Amino acid sequence: MKFSRRQFLEMTAEASALVVLGSSAGAFAEQMSGASTWTKSVCRFCGTGCGLYVGVRDGKVIAVSGDKDNHNAGYLCMKGALLPEIMNAPDRLQHPLVRKNGKLERASWEEAMSLVASRFHDAIDKFGPDSVAFYGSGQGLTEETYVANKLFKAGIRTNNVEGNPRLCMASAVGGYTTSFGKDEPMGCYEDFDHADVFFIIGSNTAEAHPVLWDRILRRKRANRDVKIVVADPRKTITARAADLHLSFVPGTDLAIVNAMAWVLVNEKMADEKFIADHVTFGEGTEAKKSWTDYKEWIAQYTPDKAAQIAKCRPEDIVQAARWFGAPGRNAMSLWTMGLNQRVRGVWVNNLVINLHLITGKIGLPGSTPLSLTGQPNACGGVRDGGALAATLPYGRQVANEKHRAEMEKLWSLPAGTIQPNPGMFTVDMFRAIESGKLKALYVMCTNPMQSMPNVGRYRKALENGETFMVVSEAFHPTRTSEMASVVLPAALWAEKEGVYGCTERRYQLLQKSVEPLGEARPDLEILCDLGRRLGYGSVVNFRSADEVWSEILTACKGTGYDFSGMTRERLRKSHGLLWPMPSTDHPGTKRRFVRGDDPHVPLDHPTRMEFYGRADGRAVVWMRPMEGPSEVTSAEFPLYLTTSRVIEHWHTATMTGNIKEMKRALEATADLHPADAKRLGLQDGQGIRVISRRGEARFRLRITDDSPEGLVNIHMHDPERMCNLMTTDAVDPISKQPEYKICAVRVVPA
Repeated sequence: MKFSRRQFLEMTAEASALVVLGSSAGAFAEQMSGASTWTKSVCRFCGTGCGLYVGVRDGKVIAVSGDKDNHNAGYLCMKGALLPEIMNAPDRLQHPLVRKNGKLERASWEEAMSLVASRFHDAIDKFGPDSVAFYGSGQGLTEETYVANKLFKAGIRTNNVEGNPRLCMASAVGGYTTSFGKDEPMGCYEDFDHADVFFIIGSNTAEAHPVLWDRILRRKRANRDVKIVVADPRKTITARAADLHLSFVPGTDLAIVNAMAWVLVNEKMADEKFIADHVTFGEGTEAKKSWTDYKEWIAQYTPDKAAQIAKCRPEDIVQAARWFGAPGRNAMSLWTMGLNQRVRGVWVNNLVINLHLITGKIGLPGSTPLSLTGQPNACGGVRDGGALAATLPYGRQVANEKHRAEMEKLWSLPAGTIQPNPGMFTVDMFRAIESGKLKALYVMCTNPMQSMPNVGRYRKALENGETFMVVSEAFHPTRTSEMASVVLPAALWAEKEGVYGCTERRYQLLQKSVEPLGEARPDLEILCDLGRRLGYGSVVNFRSADEVWSEILTACKGTGYDFSGMTRERLRKSHGLLWPMPSTDHPGTKRRFVRGDDPHVPLDHPTRMEFYGRADGRAVVWMRPMEGPSEVTSAEFPLYLTTSRVIEHWHTATMTGNIKEMKRALEATADLHPADAKRLGLQDGQGIRVISRRGEARFRLRITDDSPEGLVNIHMHDPERMCNLMTTDAVDPISKQPEYKICAVRVVPA
């Protein structure tokens, strides 16, 4: 019998362990590569932040080897192990391009930058600073994103600064800030080694974060009493290895998590001492409720009621809650896009955090809520660095007068320079192309004309409008660079130096290994050049990434993020440092808000935790009701569509699509349950059209029980078969993050 690659993975319960290369493989790579030098760095792909060494020979990257002294203990996934192939890929952009007579043509740096500066200058003069915008990435280096943020907010004086973390992590930010008063996870990767229960919801960890998944499997192999609970509509590779797979109708997980809380309360698994010391309760936008109020409110979410809503088994909800709440056992929750990319993403983030606060399983080794990050620097560069429309660096808010004054002082600006109103959030920013309000857009290190939801709408707006779009990109063509007015060749990964900050608040230095290819330049250099040409040279007067980092250390000092002890020299020597780290002799913080660990909590604090992001020092358990998706199925659109990832590719495949070993998995198929296929008269492998209210695309049908009845699944990576032609751009009202994960479609033969 013949098996496809995916069928083999699905049939192997611990499959992803096969595609994680350990330290012995790294040692073999070092011995066999023939590299003349090895430079310490960090993987370019997901938010796990695996440490590695880059091997160079004759000025080219030829190998990588996992860093055995980093959190990944020398392990790399298959994508990380094949990183050298992206560096000299055939579609690396090596010189600037300028659109002339409708076509992109080679240009000099002087011609390209003069044109960019002229068009931005004209837009600002004629229509004001809010007619221009910056759209960045969780892949840019911290120093690059900091300079872009400063140039636009302090120089140009617009808060129209956004980035693709709005599309992936904004609801996690909203969850943390509303529950704890501060963004970013409070636990660390070491918690994996102490957890007795892993509650994984909205995450296919095995494919999206394989090195962390391998760590979970190692924990389970060491202790067979460890339980893995996976809540996911699909039977993913992660779900197939679970002790309990809890499948449900898309968008109904709020009812399930509330029902788990019902079990914890009614079966006396709540830690009432912890609640009395550390917790308050909230409904709507105010935290003025009591434990009694919460118990009365949660009474409506019985397992039977939730199971009826979610079309799952009530006994599975009860079992998941009992494992999570069992006294004396540590519980860790993990989630990512399946929760975040929802119109009630913030609410469901709150509900998962509630489970920890009710049981007191928080701030302890092995007990923590940990959102997994999709990009290598979404945390450190964009979230922490305040490079979004409503934020300023290191926990400051645009709308807060005191915070604006602090940054104006740090940046040596006249009072009132920073605008008091938030800029346009991502979806509004791209809608401003459609309305004609946005005259010039600078896109750096991302591919929005493939990754935006309802992307056909914005591609049409860009084609038909007059927005001048400059794209700084290492590869060409991408689905975004093909539409640009100017494309600037950006240095890639090992061709420059800077800092990445990953999921667990770990900051690491990527050291430069080779010179940029062709005429490519680091984004930091490009942004400073643009600033000088626009007349803001004094605002971005930096000569190196080291100089930017020195200013960043000043900006973070005294804040809840304080990592002012992370000097450049300390980063060079270390294998990752966890903030807060307020002095050069501080060891770093494994668990935030914990007395004796977090330097912001006094050693004489009367209880073991202080949630100092809130004035009362208490975390909030929120009463968040069940609320469905923005779009439900109907007679015309009887199936749900969800989007996913596969282990071989990453984001829009501009990088992984250049790795020859991965190309076979790039084609996106439409995955459909056998019963749905039979009902529609469809055969495995035939061409079909997937149609939503917004658009359609053609795919090859893959019949599989990975998808439950009523659900079509398509991976997000394929640039030729774009799932985002169908997805909805409805957003969470709090986080402004779009609901990629759920929309209604129909399927017909092609």
